[in-house]
Amino acid sequence: MLFGLSPRRASAWAYLVPLAALVLSGCTDTAKASEERATHWVSKVSERATADVQDLEHGLPAGIALLAPLYAKGAEASDDMAGIRAGLKHMRSVVPELRRSDATFLALTDANGVAIRNDLDQDIMAGQDLWKAFPDLKKTKDGTLAFATGRFGGTKPTPEPDRDWVTAAPVKNDRGEFDGMLVTGWSLRRLAFHLQEDLREQLAAEQTKTKSNDNLPVVYVVVFDKTGAYAAPMTPPVSLKAVLDLDLLTKTASGPAHGLLTIADRDFGYAALRVPAIEPEGGVVVLWSGV
Repeated sequence: MLFGLSPRRASAWAYLVPLAALVLSGCTDTAKASEERATHWVSKVSERATADVQDLEHGLPAGIALLAPLYAKGAEASDDMAGIRAGLKHMRSVVPELRRSDATFLALTDANGVAIRNDLDQDIMAGQDLWKAFPDLKKTKDGTLAFATGRFGGTKPTPEPDRDWVTAAPVKNDRGEFDGMLVTGWSLRRLAFHLQEDLREQLAAEQTKTKSNDNLPVVYVVVFDKTGAYAAPMTPPVSLKAVLDLDLLTKTASGPAHGLLTIADRDFGYAALRVPAIEPEGGVVVLWSGV
């Protein structure tokens, strides 16, 4: 008898042992497939994030040209607040790169980095010292595009920590002098949401193309940098904590990272890589469950 069991029970146990091994093997195979898919698609997510930044790099200079009337004949842009907002809204509608961008605002500052007006109905940026909030934006004084992360003042608290990513281009008056910045950007949680929705749309389109009846996988996109990790709204807190516990700054220091995770009794594959276009020490991670 097996372990002192009766012949009948021993026979049943002998059947269950390989069955359990088969089930475990199946779970492992599914998890590894999720890891492989996450590894494939995180590259696509990175490419999209980089393309979004490149759109802003090209779109801001094109948009600035449309603001020229605000500086004509020595005029001060701040003398025409309605004209600033109209100009910002117009450039977003006619500059292709800005039109397709998911950036949440456009704003104009004065020569001291103080926000004058943005294109939103409710402007909480007006009067804020953006050079104080985002010191790296001072590089625009040298005539170059600048990028920075920080936090706008007056921002409402969110359920999870958040940061703002911004980029700015120098604006010159009709005498060729530095007279302010054209600024745009998004919060990192908003960026994660945008990238996550784009990924889900691509997966749905792929499923339609292949006429597959399989359920779509569970996927989350998280943006990380040296300060932490930032997920789209509605991402389960346990999933965000799992990403934080991975220490992705260390894992991605020498290249892409990937592996397996169990989150709330569900197996996930993950893949992460740096996206220098966002930040040298920042990047994206894809959590994937199901094939």
